[in-house]
Amino acid sequence: MIFLYLALPLAVAAVLPLVGKVSKKTLPDLLGNATMAFLLVYTATGAKSLLAGGPLVQRLDWFGETVNLQVALDGFGLFMLLAVQLVSLAVGLFSIDYMEHYGAKANYYALLLVMVAGMNGLILSTDLFNIYIFLEVAAVASYALVAYGLEHDELEASFKYLMLSVVASAAILVAVAVLFGMTGGLSFAAVAEGLKTLPARGVVAVCSALFLMGFGLKAALVPFHAWLPDAHPSAPAPISAVLSGLLIKVSGVYALTRIFFNIFGLTPALSQVLMWTAAVSVVVAAFLALGQKDIKRMLAYSSVSQVGYIVLGIGLGTPLGLAGGLFHLLNHALAKGLLFLNSGSVQQATGTRDLEEMGGLARRMPVTAGTSLVGALSVAGVPPLGGFWSKLLIIIALVQAGEGVLAVIAVLASVLTLWYYLILQRKAFFGKLNERWRDVREAPFWMAAATVVLALLVIGMGILFASVLRTWIQPAADVLTRGF
Repeated sequence: MIFLYLALPLAVAAVLPLVGKVSKKTLPDLLGNATMAFLLVYTATGAKSLLAGGPLVQRLDWFGETVNLQVALDGFGLFMLLAVQLVSLAVGLFSIDYMEHYGAKANYYALLLVMVAGMNGLILSTDLFNIYIFLEVAAVASYALVAYGLEHDELEASFKYLMLSVVASAAILVAVAVLFGMTGGLSFAAVAEGLKTLPARGVVAVCSALFLMGFGLKAALVPFHAWLPDAHPSAPAPISAVLSGLLIKVSGVYALTRIFFNIFGLTPALSQVLMWTAAVSVVVAAFLALGQKDIKRMLAYSSVSQVGYIVLGIGLGTPLGLAGGLFHLLNHALAKGLLFLNSGSVQQATGTRDLEEMGGLARRMPVTAGTSLVGALSVAGVPPLGGFWSKLLIIIALVQAGEGVLAVIAVLASVLTLWYYLILQRKAFFGKLNERWRDVREAPFWMAAATVVLALLVIGMGILFASVLRTWIQPAADVLTRGF
């Protein structure tokens, strides 16, 4: 049943273009969202129960013959699948109204489901080559979705994203080829076992650097972040939400974490490299976000900074650091997805992304303003929202591990985060209403409903943080703890 995460979205994506010939709107909306809703329910119920007896491994059988495709589900994978399905469904609901003016909704949902299938496949992969394959499946779909509007800036951003992603993919593929040549295996277990019996410290260091560069670019860590501030603002708002909320975490953070914990092991030197790279991302991107006037570029730079927090906790490698990093991954996926969807509502209502041209929109768009405030405060780490607890766990873990300087950097960067989000809220939603927007109306039903659902989840993550940690975060952190 694990293969359902691959087979279902790919099968629906295959028939959607044909369905689009019959129904331009209703059936594509229904099929796309029903698929993502089913995967979410299955993750929260069926897949969760499957892990009661421990990690689950399955091989694909085709007419009685075993195909060389193996997938596995453990606590870490289930946690990531939950994040993917939650944000994907919210994005699908938002797209019902938002994508009306783009047209070709069947093709849009098909590409979105292909990207979801790619992310699911990457999460479930048990060998290096399949990680590379599913990484490219998700990436190819994302290139098309970034350029979906076919405007000049969208095509330019997609091309830039493609060119830099090719560099990342090449670095990853070279590292995979080297490891295969040395160990004769591609599965995590075979490569890890092979490296134990070989004097390969130098090769491991080179491969680690290649993986860090490749997956660091996918995760948009500084200094590999150049593509993100162009790709995310240019894409349609739902795709921006998927890119920032999910793709950079699955294709970057998750893949990097799996390889470093399950194959190489987190050495003290590697831990320091990850943490200081993350700290630079946290600070540099926060300052860059502070100087933005484009609402989506500000959110894009914020994503770079917040991914730094996630890697900071995971890179520390202690049980508390891992729990904090993974919890922040989930909090940021929900809150940043919410903020990008709200930026789409504002852009659609006003026709601009320039914060200097906005003002007073809370009077005309109260739902958008309120849910945006929830997302902004969570990302900034304001109690009692989920982002506060995840950042607190990371900071406490850093202090306990004797990394006081990094803890101070994390606290100060959080103050910067609150600063630029307060600027965003003041310029966009508060203050005197710009007369240009006196006829602006609240976002349509499905767009508003998607943001309300995400806002409620963000609030729930803060109120029920102990239960979320115990049910979803700790099993994922335990998998990583055993990995090294």
